Amino acid sequence: MAKRQALASRYFGVLAALIVLMYALIFFTGSSHTPALGLDLRGGTTVTLTARTPNGGAPSQADLELARQIIEQRVNGLGVAGAEVITQGNANIVISVPGDSGEQARELGTTALLNFRPVLQTAPATPSASKSPASASASGSASASGSASASGSASASATAGSSGSASAPASASATASPSAPASASGTPATETGAPKPGSPPITQAEAAARYPTLTCNKNSITGDVFRATDYVATCSADGSTKYLLGPTVVKGTQIKNASAGTRQTTNEWIVQLSFDSKGSSAWATYTSNNVGHQVAITLDGQVISAPVINQAISGGTEISGSFNQQSATTLANQLKYGALPLSFSQATAQSISTELGSTQLRDGLIAGAIGIALVFVYAVLYYRLLGLVMIASLITSGLVVYASLVLLSRQIGFTLSLAGIAGFIVAIGITADSFVVYFERIKDEIREGRTLRSSVPRAWVRARRTILSADAVSFLAAAILYWLAIGDVKGFAFTLGLSTVLDLIVVFLFTHPLMVVLSRLRSFGSSRMSGLGRVDRRAGAAAAAARDDRELVGAGSRTGAQNRSKS
Repeated sequence: MAKRQALASRYFGVLAALIVLMYALIFFTGSSHTPALGLDLRGGTTVTLTARTPNGGAPSQADLELARQIIEQRVNGLGVAGAEVITQGNANIVISVPGDSGEQARELGTTALLNFRPVLQTAPATPSASKSPASASASGSASASGSASASGSASASATAGSSGSASAPASASATASPSAPASASGTPATETGAPKPGSPPITQAEAAARYPTLTCNKNSITGDVFRATDYVATCSADGSTKYLLGPTVVKGTQIKNASAGTRQTTNEWIVQLSFDSKGSSAWATYTSNNVGHQVAITLDGQVISAPVINQAISGGTEISGSFNQQSATTLANQLKYGALPLSFSQATAQSISTELGSTQLRDGLIAGAIGIALVFVYAVLYYRLLGLVMIASLITSGLVVYASLVLLSRQIGFTLSLAGIAGFIVAIGITADSFVVYFERIKDEIREGRTLRSSVPRAWVRARRTILSADAVSFLAAAILYWLAIGDVKGFAFTLGLSTVLDLIVVFLFTHPLMVVLSRLRSFGSSRMSGLGRVDRRAGAAAAAARDDRELVGAGSRTGAQNRSKS
């Protein structure tokens, strides 16, 4: 018995250490001490994107699903917790982002096709067509992450010429400053007349014929992206400068990685690029053969940078400009996770008010409180002191669940939705079932004539198998539901599975050890206080009946023996 008491104390110590550790992580390692709330509880933005194809037809389901996966990767890369990306109908993708990340959601559907093209000619756009206050200029620098570096600038003069200056810094860096404040959203914009699928490449003569009439008027721009083999006539991101560009020398698909960071010397935000082996080789070859020439970095057909190559560049490069942390991170994730196979236009954007979310949260918490109160009342009326053990176990479970939610919100971006709250309410019944199974097993042992102290360990051996089997079935159901479901149903399945696992922790480390300790107390074992009085009376009646049966059997045996002796 002393061994069981020591084991119970060890279990209590493990659980106490776990709870202390979890809450220490909550209060000493992060700024937020509450779980992150989902879109339906704290409000947010829902954006519907409509896919477009060059020929105006419906997109294939394969392309639509690929676009959804890429956008979902971009959402995860931005760290927007609780966002949902689903397809709707034959051409729509719906992005739901909680909190104040609505502007990010509007930018997630951009194509993000980056290419490096040689600059054949540059000039300012028609002044009346350019609505940007920026001057018609293109400045930039380009250098490598290896040993070679180059920097320079080139400005477009009013006579459609270009001039530049270059200097090679001692440090090795990779930079390309945009011709105008770079648009991190990467809004697709190329002149009308983009090639149709299967059409031959646009020749230099065809692009040159279009170049003089190019106005960079954004009202006459489509969302189609030129192919890598085409010569193109296109504009800078702010519409102030037009360019005649050659075929792509390094494709955006050859970008191995892209990340946002700050330059140590100036603290400005930049996007760092690294190429795969093929891209690095092509970049090194091109820059070594075109020293003194401009190279344009185009994003979705727009020129975001046109630096002058001062010397051969190997390794990676950078894009710098009027970036802040959000815009640099957005562009880096767009480039890192690849170009979308389709172009999208924003069909609708709907904001969900925080007032509606707070109302739903309050209603969900009220429903949960009512469910817990009913369980508490039932436990006290039916089990008395055993009911207090159940209540203490549920409170302990609540402490562990809350700490788990906060830590999961920080570590994996989990957000609590209304469906998640429903999962926890359902899990209250599952947790209470474990206690009921255990207590009823104790009653069975007492009915067989054992004391409470001896009944607890025997009942635990029998109840443990039942509890493990029941919780395994519940967890398997939650896991399958999570795997197959989408949207809010995933939140319900996740919280249901989480509660099932935590139920086992509480039953093994708290409820059973507590019963071991309480069973040694004479006051707790009294039939009046424990709620086992009726069971004790039934056990006593059964024992008396058994004694009577034994006495009758004994009397019959003695009578038979006497008759045999007389005969």
